[in-house]
Amino acid sequence: MMPLTLLNVGERGEIVAVRETAEACGGDGLRTGELGLRVGKIVEMLNRGGAGGPVLLKIDESRIAVARGAAMKIMVRRES
Repeated sequence: MMPLTLLNVGERGEIVAVRETAEACGGDGLRTGELGLRVGKIVEMLNRGGAGGPVLLKIDESRIAVARGAAMKIMVRRES
C-alpha cells in the first residue's frame, strides 16, 4: 500500500484506503466519493504534475485533476 502520488505515469493501481482529512482540501474535507475515487476503483496515473502541482488521473472513462495533498491521502496497491 502506498500513496497515489507514487504511481508512475501510465501505471495503474487499486484504491485500498482513503484518509479523509479537512487539511487536505483547504478545510473543506476531501470529496473523493464525488470524484469517483472509492475503495476498489482502479486509477491510472496520466501526469504527476510538477513541483507540488496537481496530479492527473484516469478513473473509469473520466480524467480528473487532484491536488497533490489530497492525492497523498489516497492509498493504492499497484496492479501487477
